[in-house]
Amino acid sequence: MGAFEAALIISLILLQTSTFGVSSYDDMYPSEDDEWQSATATYTKEANGSIINEGACGYGDLHKATYGRYGTGLSTMLFNKGSVCGGCFEIRCVDHVRWCHAGSPSVVATATDFCPPNYSLSADYGGWCNFPNEHFEMSEDAFSEIAVKSANLIPVQYRRVDCERDGGMRFTVTGNGNFYQVLITNVGLDGEVVAVKIKGSRSGWIPMSRNWGQYWQSNINLKGQPLSFEVTTSSGKSVISFNVAPGNWQFGQTFEGRQIYS
Repeated sequence: MGAFEAALIISLILLQTSTFGVSSYDDMYPSEDDEWQSATATYTKEANGSIINEGACGYGDLHKATYGRYGTGLSTMLFNKGSVCGGCFEIRCVDHVRWCHAGSPSVVATATDFCPPNYSLSADYGGWCNFPNEHFEMSEDAFSEIAVKSANLIPVQYRRVDCERDGGMRFTVTGNGNFYQVLITNVGLDGEVVAVKIKGSRSGWIPMSRNWGQYWQSNINLKGQPLSFEVTTSSGKSVISFNVAPGNWQFGQTFEGRQIYS
């Protein structure tokens, strides 16, 4: 076999490999677009474009909780009975030239509220949060980052992302007598608290139960003891804040502990 014939055969083999093997870059490295899921979004008008009402997650003044400007309510399908409170969603407007901003920019919003269903209205006219719809009722500021405010109902894509927070987690202690509630805010990483333990200086670690939203409760009297907390998020990661509240803590006070990182 001559050199020309050998080169021709090698060229044909390489051509077949490229044709019947991996056909494109996307086959080897799937696009991040595979992570996005479809939903719809509207916005609620509050003071200064933010959501300031307490909401179903129990955060109280959402500006103090740092969630107000870019908060969002979630339909039943996304809210998951409040366990997702504090989680972060990246949202972008898609498939609507008139309403979506050019290039479909995205915004990250924190789950702060529940958007209740209204079965007396159709899903495309007021019943946006009816089960099983996936819907975001966003703050005006967050909505205006991705779409024009003259829009009503817009098609969006979303995905869960890590939350970027300034400072440490915050623990607000409320209750009375032997009934203790702790509201946990400003949680980093996935932002979704799934388990909490509390410890006094004269006790072991005591598991707390979820009361509602991100309120966690215990019936053990720890008054007069410095308080430590162990917080676990849905990622499975835990962080311990030792003696975050001094022995003379009072109901209604907020204390800052350690932050959770990936």
